[in-house]
Amino acid sequence: MEKQRCGWCKGDTLYEAYHDEEWGSPVKEDNLLFEFLVLETFQAGLSWITVLRKRENFRKAFDSFDYKKIVTYEEEKIQELLQDAGIIRNKLKVRATVSNALAFIKVQEEFGSFSNYVWGFVNDTPIKNNVENYETAPATTALSDALSKDLKKRGFKFVGSTVVYAFMQATGMVNDHEMSCFRYNEV
Repeated sequence: MEKQRCGWCKGDTLYEAYHDEEWGSPVKEDNLLFEFLVLETFQAGLSWITVLRKRENFRKAFDSFDYKKIVTYEEEKIQELLQDAGIIRNKLKVRATVSNALAFIKVQEEFGSFSNYVWGFVNDTPIKNNVENYETAPATTALSDALSKDLKKRGFKFVGSTVVYAFMQATGMVNDHEMSCFRYNEV
Protein backbone atom coordinates (compact mmCIF):
# COMPACT_ATOMS: atom_id res chain seq x y z
CA MET A 1 0.00 0.00 0.00
CA GLU A 2 1.31 3.42 -0.97
CA LYS A 3 1.99 6.00 1.74
CA GLN A 4 -0.56 8.80 2.07
CA ARG A 5 1.25 12.07 1.37
CA CYS A 6 0.37 15.72 1.23
CA GLY A 7 -1.25 16.52 -2.09
CA TRP A 8 1.30 19.14 -3.15
CA CYS A 9 4.15 16.66 -3.63
CA LYS A 10 2.42 13.78 -5.41
CA GLY A 11 3.65 12.61 -8.79
CA ASP A 12 7.27 13.81 -8.73
CA THR A 13 9.90 11.58 -7.16
CA LEU A 14 12.16 14.51 -6.17
CA TYR A 15 9.23 16.32 -4.57
CA GLU A 16 8.08 13.17 -2.77
CA ALA A 17 11.57 12.45 -1.42
CA TYR A 18 11.90 16.04 -0.19
CA HIS A 19 8.46 15.78 1.44
CA ASP A 20 9.18 12.37 3.00
CA GLU A 21 12.66 13.14 4.31
CA GLU A 22 12.90 16.87 4.98
CA TRP A 23 9.86 19.12 4.75
CA GLY A 24 8.44 19.91 8.14
CA SER A 25 11.19 18.20 10.13
CA PRO A 26 12.47 20.54 12.86
CA VAL A 27 15.78 22.08 11.76
CA LYS A 28 17.99 23.54 14.48
CA GLU A 29 21.40 23.61 12.74
CA ASP A 30 22.38 27.09 11.63
CA ASN A 31 23.99 25.95 8.36
CA LEU A 32 20.82 24.19 7.26
CA LEU A 33 18.62 27.07 8.44
CA PHE A 34 20.71 29.41 6.29
CA GLU A 35 20.37 27.06 3.31
CA PHE A 36 16.59 27.02 3.65
CA LEU A 37 16.50 30.79 4.08
CA VAL A 38 18.50 31.26 0.88
CA LEU A 39 16.45 28.76 -1.09
CA GLU A 40 13.17 30.26 0.09
CA THR A 41 14.31 33.75 -0.94
CA PHE A 42 15.15 32.45 -4.42
CA GLN A 43 11.79 30.69 -4.54
CA ALA A 44 9.89 33.98 -4.18
CA GLY A 45 7.70 34.29 -7.27
CA LEU A 46 8.58 30.79 -8.52
CA SER A 47 7.48 27.25 -7.74
CA TRP A 48 9.36 25.33 -5.05
CA ILE A 49 10.04 22.43 -7.44
CA THR A 50 12.02 24.85 -9.65
CA VAL A 51 14.30 25.64 -6.72
CA LEU A 52 14.46 22.03 -5.56
CA ARG A 53 15.65 20.88 -8.99
CA LYS A 54 18.47 23.44 -8.81
CA ARG A 55 19.37 22.82 -5.16
CA GLU A 56 22.62 20.95 -5.86
CA ASN A 57 23.67 23.68 -8.28
CA PHE A 58 22.95 26.27 -5.58
CA ARG A 59 25.07 24.27 -3.13
CA LYS A 60 28.02 24.30 -5.53
CA ALA A 61 27.60 27.93 -6.55
CA PHE A 62 27.21 29.21 -2.97
CA ASP A 63 30.00 27.20 -1.31
CA SER A 64 27.58 24.74 0.36
CA PHE A 65 25.71 27.73 1.83
CA ASP A 66 28.69 28.62 4.02
CA TYR A 67 27.52 32.05 5.18
CA LYS A 68 31.01 32.86 6.50
CA LYS A 69 32.33 32.53 2.93
CA ILE A 70 29.30 34.12 1.30
CA VAL A 71 29.67 37.26 3.38
CA THR A 72 33.11 37.78 1.77
CA TYR A 73 31.83 37.59 -1.83
CA GLU A 74 33.05 40.50 -3.87
CA GLU A 75 31.72 41.86 -7.16
CA GLU A 76 33.69 39.37 -9.26
CA LYS A 77 32.05 36.42 -7.48
CA ILE A 78 28.61 38.03 -7.75
CA GLN A 79 29.08 38.46 -11.51
CA GLU A 80 30.20 34.82 -11.76
CA LEU A 81 27.01 33.74 -9.98
CA LEU A 82 24.90 35.86 -12.33
CA GLN A 83 26.38 33.91 -15.25
CA ASP A 84 25.70 30.50 -13.66
CA ALA A 85 22.86 28.89 -15.61
CA GLY A 86 22.54 26.22 -12.92
CA ILE A 87 20.96 28.62 -10.44
CA ILE A 88 18.25 31.27 -10.60
CA ARG A 89 20.15 34.30 -11.88
CA ASN A 90 18.25 37.09 -10.22
CA LYS A 91 20.62 39.97 -9.49
CA LEU A 92 18.68 41.25 -6.49
CA LYS A 93 18.37 37.79 -4.93
CA VAL A 94 22.06 36.99 -5.45
CA ARG A 95 23.05 40.28 -3.82
CA ALA A 96 20.50 39.69 -1.04
CA THR A 97 22.14 36.34 -0.28
CA VAL A 98 25.42 38.14 0.44
CA SER A 99 23.80 40.82 2.61
CA ASN A 100 21.62 38.20 4.33
CA ALA A 101 24.78 36.28 5.26
CA LEU A 102 26.01 39.36 7.13
CA ALA A 103 22.64 39.85 8.84
CA PHE A 104 22.64 36.13 9.73
CA ILE A 105 26.05 36.43 11.42
CA LYS A 106 24.88 39.51 13.36
CA VAL A 107 21.86 37.56 14.64
CA GLN A 108 24.17 34.70 15.68
CA GLU A 109 26.34 37.16 17.60
CA GLU A 110 23.31 38.59 19.40
CA PHE A 111 21.45 35.35 20.17
CA GLY A 112 24.24 32.76 20.26
CA SER A 113 22.83 31.11 17.13
CA PHE A 114 20.31 31.84 14.41
CA SER A 115 18.43 28.79 15.66
CA ASN A 116 17.97 30.37 19.11
CA TYR A 117 16.63 33.51 17.47
CA VAL A 118 14.22 31.99 14.97
CA TRP A 119 12.95 29.17 17.18
CA GLY A 120 12.29 31.74 19.91
CA PHE A 121 9.33 32.88 17.83
CA VAL A 122 7.62 29.54 18.51
CA ASN A 123 8.96 29.07 22.06
CA ASP A 124 11.25 26.32 20.72
CA THR A 125 8.21 24.09 20.01
CA PRO A 126 6.75 23.40 16.55
CA ILE A 127 3.21 24.62 16.01
CA LYS A 128 1.06 21.67 14.92
CA ASN A 129 -1.70 22.83 12.61
CA ASN A 130 -4.72 20.83 11.48
CA VAL A 131 -4.49 21.05 7.69
CA GLU A 132 -7.02 18.86 5.92
CA ASN A 133 -6.04 19.92 2.41
CA TYR A 134 -2.78 21.72 1.55
CA GLU A 135 -4.72 24.13 -0.66
CA THR A 136 -6.42 25.55 2.45
CA ALA A 137 -3.20 26.03 4.43
CA PRO A 138 -2.38 29.68 5.02
CA ALA A 139 0.32 31.45 3.01
CA THR A 140 1.03 33.78 5.94
CA THR A 141 0.13 34.06 9.60
CA ALA A 142 0.45 36.72 12.28
CA LEU A 143 3.58 34.88 13.41
CA SER A 144 5.18 34.91 9.95
CA ASP A 145 4.26 38.60 9.73
CA ALA A 146 6.08 39.26 13.01
CA LEU A 147 9.16 37.23 12.06
CA SER A 148 9.28 38.83 8.62
CA LYS A 149 9.09 42.30 10.13
CA ASP A 150 11.85 41.50 12.63
CA LEU A 151 14.11 39.97 9.96
CA LYS A 152 13.68 43.07 7.78
CA LYS A 153 14.49 45.30 10.76
CA ARG A 154 17.71 43.30 11.13
CA GLY A 155 18.67 43.92 7.49
CA PHE A 156 17.43 40.75 5.78
CA LYS A 157 16.05 41.09 2.25
CA PHE A 158 13.45 39.03 0.34
CA VAL A 159 11.90 37.90 3.61
CA GLY A 160 8.28 38.87 3.14
CA SER A 161 5.69 37.07 5.22
CA THR A 162 4.94 34.46 2.51
CA VAL A 163 8.65 33.57 2.14
CA VAL A 164 9.01 33.45 5.92
CA TYR A 165 5.98 31.20 6.34
CA ALA A 166 7.33 28.80 3.69
CA PHE A 167 10.65 28.83 5.61
CA MET A 168 8.77 28.05 8.84
CA GLN A 169 6.97 25.14 7.16
CA ALA A 170 10.14 23.75 5.59
CA THR A 171 12.16 23.92 8.82
CA GLY A 172 9.44 22.42 11.01
CA MET A 173 8.62 25.53 12.99
CA VAL A 174 5.06 24.83 11.89
CA ASN A 175 3.67 21.42 10.95
CA ASP A 176 1.45 21.93 7.93
CA HIS A 177 1.46 18.33 6.76
CA GLU A 178 -2.07 17.28 5.94
CA MET A 179 -3.57 15.38 8.86
CA SER A 180 -3.99 12.31 6.61
CA CYS A 181 -0.29 12.39 5.63
CA PHE A 182 1.99 9.75 7.13
CA ARG A 183 4.43 12.53 8.15
CA TYR A 184 1.87 14.49 10.17
CA ASN A 185 2.54 12.62 13.41
CA GLU A 186 6.20 11.84 12.60
CA VAL A 187 7.31 15.46 12.75
